[in-house]
Amino acid sequence: MSATIKKAQRLRADIIKLLYYKKKSSLTDLSKRTKKSLPLITSTVNSLIEDGLIIEQGLAPSTGGRRALNFLLNPNYKRYIIAVAMDQLTTQLTIYDLSNHQVLPTQTIDLDLAEGKSVDGLIAFIDDCIKKSNISKEYLLGVGIGMPGFVNAERGVNYSFMQIHDDTSLQDYLSKKLNLPVYIDNDSSLIALAELNFGEARNLKDVLVVNIGLGTGLGLIINGKLYRGSSGYAGEFSHIPLSESNTLCSCGKRGCLEVETSLLVMVQKAEAAVKNGEETSLKTLFKDESKSHVDHFLHAVIKQDPVAISILADAAFQIGKGLATLIHILNPERIVLSGQGAKAGKMLLPPIQQALNEFCIPRIAEQTDIKFSTLTNEAELLAAASLMVENSLFE
Repeated sequence: MSATIKKAQRLRADIIKLLYYKKKSSLTDLSKRTKKSLPLITSTVNSLIEDGLIIEQGLAPSTGGRRALNFLLNPNYKRYIIAVAMDQLTTQLTIYDLSNHQVLPTQTIDLDLAEGKSVDGLIAFIDDCIKKSNISKEYLLGVGIGMPGFVNAERGVNYSFMQIHDDTSLQDYLSKKLNLPVYIDNDSSLIALAELNFGEARNLKDVLVVNIGLGTGLGLIINGKLYRGSSGYAGEFSHIPLSESNTLCSCGKRGCLEVETSLLVMVQKAEAAVKNGEETSLKTLFKDESKSHVDHFLHAVIKQDPVAISILADAAFQIGKGLATLIHILNPERIVLSGQGAKAGKMLLPPIQQALNEFCIPRIAEQTDIKFSTLTNEAELLAAASLMVENSLFE
């Protein structure tokens, strides 16, 4: 393929990405954002219209002169993305069209990443969902997967889970087995990407996105872009040595923030409280096996169960203590609380704010506001889809 054709293909993909995130744009706006000439953008957009990927959508707001046409992705264009969101115990999957509308309702499976057969289980689950959707593989752009652990997105390797015992990367192995392009990334990085493109970090420059889940993760947005660090592992918030307990972390070290702040730890403390005979609604809730103990714990928090709130408050205070450190170093304009634990909502704020008041220099802390994610459970699924969009040429 010649360099000219590659450049044209790349520009087509860049325009599609801009419309995917921004929903609609004028030719002038696309020209500014791609830094390409207006005639070149016009020609490329016309080509995309001819191919059915883009349609006209009314006039842009007046800026004093002739109102420009807006363009958006064709919602009826048959290209779809498989989005997979994984935590240590549960995997969710949905299929989106290019307008981020679900064409397959979210599917869920219990999949323990610590088990040796989790890779085969994931492949079978994805294949089953494709069959359930009745979508031909020729219309699937590929699979985006967010997962916990030390993930090197460039190499497609997860050094914590689902390692392949030869020279093949997990990403390449999944791609070969599924016969589709596959891209993987760390779940917290992807959640930050979702907040940047669709949520509370949109149009901001410097934001910390905290993923409160079965682990405690962090995505860093610096100068309007996801920051990965020199080797891709930036944001390992959960392994800051702030815990005073002697509990061994999954990373093999002691003192990690995660041993006091993850939802798994909170649930373990709640289970111990029930076993010790403390008066709590959790005693009844935990008997219901139709939902996970994590879901029951968060429900108890929302319903203001004293035991559940006390456990959450201890964890949230430690999270706030860690955030105080990061605020001093990075001076972010916003912190976004995301992930499954963000369902606790306003119950999280008082202990986090208490920690910031205690450990943060006021002049610095007052420059940072705290918001809850509005994307809730869909954050990682949306980000997994955008991971595929970022890597596709839409051929």
